[in-house]
Amino acid sequence: MNWDEVKGDWKTFTGKAKTQWGKLTDDDWKQIDGKREELSGRLQKHYGHTKEVAEKHIDDFMKSLNSKT
Repeated sequence: MNWDEVKGDWKTFTGKAKTQWGKLTDDDWKQIDGKREELSGRLQKHYGHTKEVAEKHIDDFMKSLNSKT
């Protein structure tokens, strides 16, 4: 799964991602709306990650989704 696929199937992605990042609210997910940069920013805000760490978490999560298919 790449980010274009995520944007195309945002509802399915958020269903899986909500279990990964439980601190993000439904309002956060609405604001993110498929934008990777916004997801990274929300992870930084809610989890105190640096941009690099947030991006790594997103990449790792994407890899985990790919390995399940």
